[in-house]
Amino acid sequence: MRDAGTLTRPAFPVPAGACDSHVHVFEAAARYPSVDTPHYTLPDGSLEKLQRMTGVLGLQRFVIVQPSYYGTDNRCMLDALSAAGTRARGVAMVAEGCTDEELKAMHVRGVRALRLDLFLRSSWPTADIIAYIERSVRRTQAIGWHVQFYSPGWVVRDLLPFLAGLDADFVVDHMGYMLDSDGLKHADFDRLIDVIRGGRGWIKLSAPYRLAKDGNFERLKPMARAIIDAAPDRIIWGSDWPHIPEGGKDTGTLLNLLSEWAPDAEARKRILVSNPAKLFKFEE
Repeated sequence: MRDAGTLTRPAFPVPAGACDSHVHVFEAAARYPSVDTPHYTLPDGSLEKLQRMTGVLGLQRFVIVQPSYYGTDNRCMLDALSAAGTRARGVAMVAEGCTDEELKAMHVRGVRALRLDLFLRSSWPTADIIAYIERSVRRTQAIGWHVQFYSPGWVVRDLLPFLAGLDADFVVDHMGYMLDSDGLKHADFDRLIDVIRGGRGWIKLSAPYRLAKDGNFERLKPMARAIIDAAPDRIIWGSDWPHIPEGGKDTGTLLNLLSEWAPDAEARKRILVSNPAKLFKFEE
């Protein structure tokens, strides 16, 4: 893991209350075991190191997203929320048998959303994925949460007709994750933008290196600006720290992309402060 002291410093004044809306936390394996077949080895991404990173970059809030490494065992995320206090919120992944009482207990500890792993369900027929989303939305609406889609871009594409009419807040991770290598076209991205503009969807400006695998972030600028223009009040930013599987990435460089994607200071304030405060209910 890259030492926080070596991170590139922000190239713009980071507004008070700025939030990193997509981070993960990992702690000792003896206390928090992984799923049986994790996709990666235990990252060096403790809460202590996360707090050092956010301190260096002037990020006063963060949202801990449950990683696939722990599956639906949310104990590590929940314990990190308890330790971090009111500056943090959480996004959980749960089994469909999770009870209302369990959801309410997580709410008390700071969880405000469910993460739906559609990579895990990408082989399902679209109708079955939609039914799964609808069940999840009913659960989240009852408690005042929203849903977040961790999904391949081609699944997002196939869901667009459904998402256009979904009467609930939902977040699409990683700018839609529409990869050319997965057969996605610019027209598919345009359709996503239309759905976000006309509905209740949010998009997370996160993990640009998952889209620009060659590190050429410049080519993502038109995409990022189109997202921001489409729904300026429903865009959030996340670093995807600790950058699995390459913890040496410079989180400061990723934050500074916002100076190019959203050159207006008020637009950055919405993305970093007011939008996540509204979505994750930081003001409660």
